[in-house]
Amino acid sequence: MRVCRVCAFLFVLTLGTRANAQIQYASGQNVAPVFEGWEHNPDGTYSMVFGYLNRNYEEEVDIPLGPENTITMKGESLGDRGQPTHFYARRQRFLFKVVVPADWDKKEKVVWTLTSRGRTDQAKGWLQPEWELSDAVIVENLGGGVPDPENKPPSVTVNPIESVTLANGATLTATATDDGLPKPYRRASGNVATNAQPRRPQGVQIKWIQYRGPGKVTFSPDASAVIHGQPVTLTTKATFSAPGTYVLRATASDGQLFTTHDVTVTVKP
Repeated sequence: MRVCRVCAFLFVLTLGTRANAQIQYASGQNVAPVFEGWEHNPDGTYSMVFGYLNRNYEEEVDIPLGPENTITMKGESLGDRGQPTHFYARRQRFLFKVVVPADWDKKEKVVWTLTSRGRTDQAKGWLQPEWELSDAVIVENLGGGVPDPENKPPSVTVNPIESVTLANGATLTATATDDGLPKPYRRASGNVATNAQPRRPQGVQIKWIQYRGPGKVTFSPDASAVIHGQPVTLTTKATFSAPGTYVLRATASDGQLFTTHDVTVTVKP
């Protein structure tokens, strides 16, 4: 009987452990930085590419620049190297790059440190050959289907922004152009891909996100329709919960490759 009780206890404990591992937290969790890989730039320098995992499924987290959100190289804290301070829920990939010189020691590390919810995490990037990024690797990680080797990322421009007040917000106009690749598959009746072709992007879309700022930004709308074969223009109204300096990011994506454009907005009371 005692053996049976022990077995039952272990069985319940195992079920409890599995259940805890599958819990999805809406809020209250920390943000972990992620090293995505490195790129070899045309001028001989290297770019260390970073993203993050916000372990919350709903809550957005703000971590200001400083000791709790800093970049370190060769043991020296460099503070601001373009990292975000506003963190959306779950996994966000390929957000910013830290450029290092051509003679960078292959064993030297670039470290992004984030502290939130009482926990400190670090992402360490160095020139390990297996971590070199290519367009194909990026497409695969973003779930863009079969890479098109001729595809080039779209370009995106943002119109100048007039003076912004807290009451009126800002009007943002972004335009994206593309090379028309990858070409979308033709659709059969019932919106089913012909010949059982794998999923592939259907065109270019522009999206706005908050990258930095002392308050919350609401975009209306935050994304354009997906359009193939012609320029895409998105006019958006951005409203702010507090005055201060914000960085907003427009991303134009063709479903495989993307280009970003950051704008700094100063919101007056």
